[in-house]
Amino acid sequence: MKKYQIIYADPPWELRAGSPNLHAKHQGNRPLPYSTMTMRQILDLPVQNLIDKDAVLFLWTTNKYIEDSYLVAKVWGFTPSTMLVWCKKPKGRGLGGTFGVSTEFLLFARKGHLKAKERHWSTWFEAKRGKHSEKPEIARDIINKCFDGNKFELFARCKSLGWDCWGYEVESDIQL
Repeated sequence: MKKYQIIYADPPWELRAGSPNLHAKHQGNRPLPYSTMTMRQILDLPVQNLIDKDAVLFLWTTNKYIEDSYLVAKVWGFTPSTMLVWCKKPKGRGLGGTFGVSTEFLLFARKGHLKAKERHWSTWFEAKRGKHSEKPEIARDIINKCFDGNKFELFARCKSLGWDCWGYEVESDIQL
């Protein structure tokens, strides 16, 4: 089986979307437009079978799942290192209760000693929002600039040049 040095994952965490009514007292009451997974299902994914002895993980998470993302990284065989922050311009009410959520997080974790080919200037970046849960292309650009090796995207929505992938919305390169 092919081994990967770079894993990029956007798990479908169990969340709910906000109300379409901007004046609703209770947000977070609509189901998401895609299937989600429990923590147990995410933890049980056979990621350890895919990774090389020297590898890095980039794992998307939300405020609610920051702590859990560290556990996921560890169970998958990585040591958490740095939290990157995507700053996005507020758009309507969006998700969140007291505070409108305008950031998402990308946990960087390591296994072994994969050397970076370039140092990135910061732990945060700005990018416009896309469709619900769509991640900005700048994140993949940062990964491509910093690391060489076999690249695998877990929970991909579309194919990306130079990346193998697995996901519900794309023709997958491997079976999980």
